[in-house]
Amino acid sequence: MTDPDRDGERTVLVAGTVVALGTAAPGWVAVEGERIAAVGHGAPPPGGTRRDLGAGAVIVPGFVDQHVHGGAGAAFTGGDPAEALRAVQFHRAHGTTTTLASLVAASPAELRRDVAALTELVADGELAGVHLEGPWLATARCGAHDPRQLRDPDPAELAALLATGVVRMVTLAPERAGGLEAVRRIVDAGAIAAVGHTDASYALTREAIAAGARVGTHLFNAMAPVHHREPGPAIALLEDPRVVVELVTDGLHVHPALWRHVLAAAGPDRVAAVTDAMAAAGMPDGDYRLGALRVTVTDRVARVAGPDGASGPIAGSTATTADLFARLVAEARLPRAEALAQAVALTATTPARVLGLADEVGALASGLRADVVVLDEGADGWLRVREVLRAGRIVEEVLPRA
Repeated sequence: MTDPDRDGERTVLVAGTVVALGTAAPGWVAVEGERIAAVGHGAPPPGGTRRDLGAGAVIVPGFVDQHVHGGAGAAFTGGDPAEALRAVQFHRAHGTTTTLASLVAASPAELRRDVAALTELVADGELAGVHLEGPWLATARCGAHDPRQLRDPDPAELAALLATGVVRMVTLAPERAGGLEAVRRIVDAGAIAAVGHTDASYALTREAIAAGARVGTHLFNAMAPVHHREPGPAIALLEDPRVVVELVTDGLHVHPALWRHVLAAAGPDRVAAVTDAMAAAGMPDGDYRLGALRVTVTDRVARVAGPDGASGPIAGSTATTADLFARLVAEARLPRAEALAQAVALTATTPARVLGLADEVGALASGLRADVVVLDEGADGWLRVREVLRAGRIVEEVLPRA
C-alpha cells in the first residue's frame, strides 16, 4: 500500500462509516498532500484516486492524547530523545497522531534535563508539547510519583521550565504552599493549569479554577474522594463549565458506570479520554520503571512495586488510545452512531481544543491536517486499528522493544 500522493493528487477514502460533520454514516474523506481537502457522507464526488475501504471500515480523526508517559518499552523521562521518539511512534501506529509527553515528579535537575531532551521533538512537530505532572503534588495523593520528589512550587523553578516554551500543561495540587499563585503563573505563561494528585477541598478547588485552572487530571484517580458533606475536587471540577476533565477509560481506572455518569453530567465536549500510559504499553508483563519507581505489570495492570514485593498503587496504564476508543464505543449504552461520535469527541476533538490545536487536528474537516484512523470491527465486535495516516502519510507499525 502506498501513501497518498505528496504533490497534491487527491486520494478519496471511502468507508461504510465516517465519523464527521456531527454524525456517523457511510461517507468519504478526500486527502490532498498533508491536508484534508473535503469530507462528506453518501457517495463521493468524481475525481481523484478512490480507495474503497469496505462497508465494515470506520474512519475517524487521529487521536489526541494529552496525558501519556511512554510505550513500547520507552519513556519520556530519562533524557533520551531517541527513546522518547520511539514511544511517540508506537502510539502513533496505534492511532494517536498528536501526543503531549507527560513527565513525572523528579528533582529540579532531572526535570530540566527531561524537558530539554524533548524540546527538539516539539520543534520538529513530533510532540505537541510537554506535560509536567508534578512535582508540585500532594504527598497523600502521590499515586505512582516518587514521594521524595514532591515539593511546593518554587517560582524560580517554575519560571525556568515555562520559559522553555515547550511546557503546554502543568498538573499540581493547589493546596501546596504557593499553589494558587503557581496556577496564575502557569496561565500567564500561556500554558494550561490542571488540578490533580490533590487533597484540595471543594472550596479550594473552586479557587484554583477562579485562578485559571482549566483541566482536571485523571478525574477521581489520585484525588480526595467525593463525600456528601465535602464534595472535594472532583465535584468542583465537574460542575464548572470552563473545566475539561480527563478520564482513563481503560476499564481499570474508572468504572464504566462512573464515566457514563460524568458524560451525562458534563457532556463530551468537557471530557478528554487519556491513556496515562507508561513504558509497558504494548509490552509483555514484567518489571518496568516510571521515573525512579519500579513498576510491575501483571495481566496488563501496572502497579508500583513495594519494597516487600507487595503491589502498590496503579502506575498509569498499558493502554493505547485505540483501546480507549473501542471500550468507549462498546460500553457507551448508546446507539452505535451516537457512541462513535461521542468516542471521537473524547479521544480527538475535545483534547485538541484543550491544547489549542482545534484549527489543526481533532476532527475530519476540510483544511485540517490529514490525520486519519481507519478502524475495522472484528468478529467479537471490538474496533481495531487497520491503518493510520498522519499528515497524509501512512504510519508504519513500530514494534515494541525486544
